[in-house]
Amino acid sequence: MTSDQLPAENTKTESGRLENPRPIGATPAFSPLYRQIKDLILQSLQSGEWRPGEVIPSEMDLAVRYRVSQGTVRKAIDELAAENLLLRRQGKGTFVATHAEQRVQYRFLHLRPDHGELAAELPATRDIIDCKRLRAPASIARLLDLRSGDSVLQVSRVLSFAGRPTILEDLWLPATPFKGLTAERLREYRGPMYALFETEFGVRMVRAEEKIRAVLPDPEQAGLLKIDLATPLLSVERVAYTYNDLPMELRRGLYLTDSHHYRNDLN
Repeated sequence: MTSDQLPAENTKTESGRLENPRPIGATPAFSPLYRQIKDLILQSLQSGEWRPGEVIPSEMDLAVRYRVSQGTVRKAIDELAAENLLLRRQGKGTFVATHAEQRVQYRFLHLRPDHGELAAELPATRDIIDCKRLRAPASIARLLDLRSGDSVLQVSRVLSFAGRPTILEDLWLPATPFKGLTAERLREYRGPMYALFETEFGVRMVRAEEKIRAVLPDPEQAGLLKIDLATPLLSVERVAYTYNDLPMELRRGLYLTDSHHYRNDLN
């Protein structure tokens, strides 16, 4: 490995964001060789060299590029595929995973109907209530790695399944990467929201962390979900990250679970 292939030291900009963020999985130079190759592939993904949905070079070409064996490249790609960052297609090659892909587009949505498969109900009917720009409160700024008072976009929406309001969500996004996002654009777009973020704003969500607890709705929330105040809800707070572990979305959702359940596959 040459020194120009190694990630730069992390420094902070005036906005509080990392100027040269270290890529996901970055490890010291003594890490296994395939992990170093994995990090270099991640650098190409986060720089936009290979865009979501595009095929990446073959294992043989990458082995030549990085001057390692094809087996080393294969092991690095295997890990990235297991993390849903790359997608192998038999006889076609390896592609950058995209939220527009049917098999992964709803991988962050863990709500399942008690009977049948979720795919039979999707896509959900979306009602965009609002999309507005505001100054980030300290609690929001902290979770998005921003400074208090930095500009964010707040999106409010209701998701309905089979015509029944089921999820009430508020989303906060850093304003600069999502410049130009409006309620009208969100209403017009028919695919998954994360696919819109990829195609129009160059932001791909690659992983998320969630906190879950049981709550009761307030009067406004009950009205939007068309339930009474005594109906229990599942509160799900999610922080979604793009490459290099940079938080790009805070999402707080209230889930109605009288005919659905929250399912998580543990490996």
